Amino acid sequence: MFEQEIEMEQRQSSVVPLLLIILMIVAFVGVAAYYVVQNQKVLPATEASNLIANSLKEGGPVTIQFRTGMVIASVAERPHGPNYRLLEKAGLLNIGKDKGRATPVTLTAQGRKLMADLPGVSKSKDAKDGTDIYVVPVAERVLSGTPQVTTMGMGRAKAEFTWAWAPNQVGELLDASGALVKSFNTWDRGTLIDKFNVKFYHGDPTKGTLYFARGDKGWQIAAAE
Repeated sequence: MFEQEIEMEQRQSSVVPLLLIILMIVAFVGVAAYYVVQNQKVLPATEASNLIANSLKEGGPVTIQFRTGMVIASVAERPHGPNYRLLEKAGLLNIGKDKGRATPVTLTAQGRKLMADLPGVSKSKDAKDGTDIYVVPVAERVLSGTPQVTTMGMGRAKAEFTWAWAPNQVGELLDASGALVKSFNTWDRGTLIDKFNVKFYHGDPTKGTLYFARGDKGWQIAAAE
């Protein structure tokens, strides 16, 4: 009997440490799982950067439009306007002498090559007057630097960031601080800036703020606070 009691006490004494070890493991796994879940609720700067960059691209690039062929002057289309003359000064267009109400506008060799090589250029024909309509991308918005992410509560965050213009070859010609645009008078420069997407493409970056919410599909841009 005495030996059985001793054996039972030995078993109990070995079970207690085992239970403690199991409890410690369970607690450790629970704490680790908690931190994993909590980390998923924090918006990483890299993920915020991707979401912001995609948001900046949603509006598409800034574009300009012009026509070639026998262009008839109208309120919407002025072949002798500053936008056409800017492209002529840039060596992309030739503007001929008026023939009645129409003005012959043609692409130069340089213009034809650029329209063929530049990605995203759209060309269509106007069925009414036979002119070719070109829609040309000139610049897109891109994220500048790393956004500053602030957690605003469970599954909510705010990112403050800056973005800048990334002009292509045509966009460089349309830069408001460039020599080509500066060669126009004040009135024409104002018209180019107001109506024809001439901008300060190399100006200071622009500040922006976006809000985010975490849902079933991960982090998404949310409505402004």
